[in-house]
This record gives sequence, structure tokens and C-alpha cells, in this order.
Amino acid sequence: MAVPELKIEDLHVSVEEKPIVKGFNLDIKGGEIHALMGPNGTGKSTVASAIMGHPKYEVTRGRATLDGKNLLEMEVDERARAGLFLAMQYPSEVSGVTNADFLRTAINGRRGEGNEIPLMKFIKTLDKKMNLLEMDQSFAERYVNEGFSGGEKKRNEILQLMMLEPKFAILDEIDSGLDIDALKWVAKGVNTMRSDNFGCLMITHYQRLLNYIKPDRVHVMMNGRIVTSGGPELALRLEKEGYDGLKKDLGIKDETVEA
Repeated sequence: MAVPELKIEDLHVSVEEKPIVKGFNLDIKGGEIHALMGPNGTGKSTVASAIMGHPKYEVTRGRATLDGKNLLEMEVDERARAGLFLAMQYPSEVSGVTNADFLRTAINGRRGEGNEIPLMKFIKTLDKKMNLLEMDQSFAERYVNEGFSGGEKKRNEILQLMMLEPKFAILDEIDSGLDIDALKWVAKGVNTMRSDNFGCLMITHYQRLLNYIKPDRVHVMMNGRIVTSGGPELALRLEKEGYDGLKKDLGIKDETVEA
């Protein structure tokens, strides 16, 4: 089986005709975990939303492919079925739909008619994943994210990731607002996904997430594009020095865009 590949080339994205992303390039293969860092307002979340197909974000130039197939020509549900997953900063509530029903419907949507997951297999798999994340079994019958704390919502996103088993996941500030225990649960879930058939892009501001999920590559985004890349040591440098020193070394003038 070929190793999956997510490739983004010269991506430009505008919001209400205002350019936000200005030439973004990234190549992630199965088995790799990449971290995307950068100051507020550089367009990191815009990249995530545009790749997933949010209608607010207009791709004006560039390409995004998954295993050579053009993601930008697909509807949102088609991108998900192709193997793309987005964990959002602010997960939505879905009233009247239980977590169990939501997950089984999503899994069957990807598997296709006539290939639905058997009920007992689904229940056993769900129990196993919830136990790994130390989630109370009552979560399965609660409505999706309704009344959940911030940490519970993020853990629920990771449960969805583990159940759906996509080829690529984009985790948009999945560590935002988490205490140390919740962060460990999230990291445990992501680390169990590591394989040659899974790649991940983590958007984060903080080194602390990377203490638990070690990235293969770290990219720094400023002014709508990646300005430098490196190994995990790059994140450590940013934690110590901030972005000002990096801007000076790279000769970058202050310029911000709206995320």
C-alpha cells in the first residue's frame, strides 16, 4: 500500500477579498507529524479551514492534493471521505444527536452503502477508544459537545479522530485552554494513531504540546506563508526567544493579517 501524501502548493486564500494566506507550501507524508507555529494573525487557522473547504475562505491560487487528487474540487463531505480530518479550535455542539450515533453515521458515511460497520464491532471499538482516553461511558449517549467543558470537547475531537482513522488530521490549536491532564489525554490519543498510514499537522502556539507529541518537522508561519522550517529544536528556540529574534534573523518586518 502506497504511503499517503498531503501536498499544498503556492496556496493563496482571501477572506472577503482580503488576502490572508500568500503562498503557503507544505508536503506531509504518512508516518509524519508536522507542527505549524507562528504569531497570532498569520493565517494558520485560515490554511486549515481553506483546506477543509469552509465557504468563507476563498482559494485564489494554488493547489492542495491528497494522494494526487485535487481537494479543492471536492465538497466538504468528499474531502472527509477522501481521508481528511479537521479538529477545530471551537468544536460545535450538535443538539439531539448522541456521540455514538454521530460517530457510527460518520464511519458508515466513509465506508459506503453495503459496507457499514457491524453494530457489535462498533460498540467494542468505541468502548476501547473511550477507555484509552479515560472517558466515562456516559459520553457515548450525551449529545455531541452539548454541555461539555473545553477539555471534554477537545477529548471528544480526539475520540472522533481515533474512530474515523483518517489519512491526515489537521489539529487546529487542539491544546488551547487545556490543563495538563487533558493535554496528556489528547496527546495519548494522537500518539496511538502514529503509523505509516496516518499523517498529522498540528497548529499550536506552545512548546508544551510538543513535549507530549514529538513532531518530525516544525514550520513557522508569518505574513501568510512559511518562512522557515526545522526539527523539534526550532520550537524550543521559539519557546526561549519568542518570534522577535527569528524575525530579525530572517529580515522580516512586522506585518499581520487576520487569521
